[in-house]
Amino acid sequence: MNDKTEELRDIFTDVTDGEETITESQEDTRGSLERDERSDDERLESVVTQLRERYEFETPFEDEELIAVANGFYDGRDDATIAADLGSDAETVFEARMALHLVGEGDADEVDLVAIRDREEDDETLAEEYDVTAAEIRRFRRVAAAKDESRAANDRYREEFDSILADADLSAQMATDVREDGLEDATEGMETDVDF
Repeated sequence: MNDKTEELRDIFTDVTDGEETITESQEDTRGSLERDERSDDERLESVVTQLRERYEFETPFEDEELIAVANGFYDGRDDATIAADLGSDAETVFEARMALHLVGEGDADEVDLVAIRDREEDDETLAEEYDVTAAEIRRFRRVAAAKDESRAANDRYREEFDSILADADLSAQMATDVREDGLEDATEGMETDVDF
């Protein structure tokens, strides 16, 4: 051995506490993405808990009911339908959705939220200007506030809901599509109109 090699060997021996070889154990994993081992319900409960702690919002709903609101929203049900399932009213469900940052496309399509967001006028004045009711203006302002709150949190909670609920729907749809495509491939070219 030359001097450099021996010097490197001595450094290696010092660093490894005298071990002659160093072997790192390897983990047998599939894919490169980490998988959250918690169930979807556990993950949803975690998001709801974080929202409650951060914003301290008032709602008569328990965590399980808020999770039902989120599930209903992602299933495409309206507030009245979700409310009927929970034995509540549509306004309470709407407020719960806003607290969860679950703003739908149809929540404020008639009024430009940017235009009313920072307006000082009262609800009645804006209602007259936009030719809607004062209750609708209050609703639009609540939607604007929910969007601002969500944006201030970098849409973190909405994205978490998306990853749990929207991805679950996407996975189910992809599995259905794969089954249908596989069945189509398996039956391709077969005669289906056969008389016996």
